[in-house]
Amino acid sequence: MYDRLMVLYKLQQIDNQLDELESLRGDLPNMVRELEEKISALADDIEAKEKEQKESIVKRDENEEEIEKLKENQKKFKAQLYQVRNNKEYDALTKEIDHTEEHVNKLESENNSLADKSKVLTQEIEEIVPRVDELKKELKEKEADLKEIVKANEREESKLLAERKKLESEVKKNDLSSYMRIRKAKKGLAVATIKRSACSGCHNIVPSQRQLEIRRNNRLFYCEYCGRILVSSEISDDADKT
Repeated sequence: MYDRLMVLYKLQQIDNQLDELESLRGDLPNMVRELEEKISALADDIEAKEKEQKESIVKRDENEEEIEKLKENQKKFKAQLYQVRNNKEYDALTKEIDHTEEHVNKLESENNSLADKSKVLTQEIEEIVPRVDELKKELKEKEADLKEIVKANEREESKLLAERKKLESEVKKNDLSSYMRIRKAKKGLAVATIKRSACSGCHNIVPSQRQLEIRRNNRLFYCEYCGRILVSSEISDDADKT
């Protein structure tokens, strides 16, 4: 049991050092991620606007073809007006001419609206592009800063990760599960020691009887207040010596 407690304490010490290295990076990882998300969102916005523009051009071309056909038909109807034999034929042709004219006007009006919308989309894209370039420049700088910090601690971090992997293989599955759960809930600190009769994690006093039991190093104990795993000073002292 002593070894079981010792390996948990050592795992916590390694994780403390890894957390410290992580803290040196500050908010840079989050800043890099946020910049990447903003750039991606703006790129999607540009893509959507460009797609809308292309669809607008296709629709305008289709309308232009339809307008040409309608105008040709209109010419034929007007030519036929000189050949009508009665008012009924005349009224039918003029009705077709008027209907064709209305359709042409409708399509031309739609094309004007599509052209105006395309201009607006172009302006919007032109406003977004410089913003994307600005964010990309900022991202490049943040990535360079982060890379520099990571590189400076790369060797130490690799060494610690290797030690952690070895220790983790020595921890019982249930213990590791509890350790990771508590570590996540308690901002990284899952294993605490007793200092001045109190839990080093939450600083609440540990009852004298419980302290005696913990010093026996024969089972896992959890702080009654914060739920952290408690180990004796003997464990921590011996671990620090190795």
